[in-house]
Amino acid sequence: MTIYLCSSCQQVYPEVDLPHVCPKCGGVFHLAGLEYPKGTIPTHEQTGLWRYRGAFGLAEDAPQSWLGEGQTPLVPVDVEGTLLYFKCEQLNPSGSFKDRGTAVLVSQMRKRGITEVVEDSSGNAGASLSMYATAFGIKCRIYVPASTSGPKRHQIEACGAKVIEVQGVRENAHKAVLTAVDEEGLPYASHALQPFGLSGMATIGFEIFEQLGRLPGTIISPVGHGSLLLGTMLGTSAVERSLRLESQTRFIGVQPANCAPLVAQWQNQPFSGTQGTSLAEGTQVENPSRGPEILEHMRPGVDDLVIVTENDIFTAKEALNHLGFYVEPTSAMVLAAWRKIAKICPPPVVLLLSGSGLKSNY
Repeated sequence: MTIYLCSSCQQVYPEVDLPHVCPKCGGVFHLAGLEYPKGTIPTHEQTGLWRYRGAFGLAEDAPQSWLGEGQTPLVPVDVEGTLLYFKCEQLNPSGSFKDRGTAVLVSQMRKRGITEVVEDSSGNAGASLSMYATAFGIKCRIYVPASTSGPKRHQIEACGAKVIEVQGVRENAHKAVLTAVDEEGLPYASHALQPFGLSGMATIGFEIFEQLGRLPGTIISPVGHGSLLLGTMLGTSAVERSLRLESQTRFIGVQPANCAPLVAQWQNQPFSGTQGTSLAEGTQVENPSRGPEILEHMRPGVDDLVIVTENDIFTAKEALNHLGFYVEPTSAMVLAAWRKIAKICPPPVVLLLSGSGLKSNY
């Protein structure tokens, strides 16, 4: 059964309010006990993501916050002589994978009577929270880096949130929202720190298994805070346990060369901080909140973390455009990574497309 625990002291997530870290020790909450609800038959009330409601750890009377998220296509395409499968998360309601986590988080917020929250985001998470919170009667304020792309910022504002612009690197927006939390006492609906969204992300692993009819050989994912990669890992592992399948999926996480803290840790190298901006703005995170959990799940000699250059990202985005996938540069990192390591990716290979190109300036 899905529960949410502090990763440091194992304290169960409180049944009231919305703390973003453990009130007892300050640790980060994580997801435990996830199960794959095999044989789930969707009803008219449980479509898309919500066919897996039993995996979310929600109270029975928690409202369902569905705007159409989940059940995104898994599209097979011949790429340079190799059959690849693209999981089209850019087709979720707000245009990114974030909607899976936001839907579960907003349902928890509604059940707990939360009426106003704050969040920080480089774009996609803020747009998703703005859309879902407003649709279900929750006020929100989003702190964004000044460099956030115009379309994403416009989407956040258009969906009803108040935008607070913060100068400097991505981390400054995170610091600014923590100040607001301390001074005003508002709940921090952090896509990075709140654990509820991980169960939503795990449904990607469920869906890929069902759509392929088997576990994939390789899954490649961009990594910012790490919820997409970690959630997919957790979902795939739950399928393996539930169906007693031998572990067979290789996970590849991708970060841009100018901001790759997890790659540095994985390779036992020092991380010198962000070096300039990147086309992949969604991954400009110096302290990934899910980084320790990802590294704990990584299997040496099986899984890997790799970097791609700005030129790699640009050329991969152009290639995806021509293949029929109009995605943002962060999504293009997965194709760029595959091109570098194609020979060591066991098939079938699944690439996670994280966000729509309509949200980008590029």
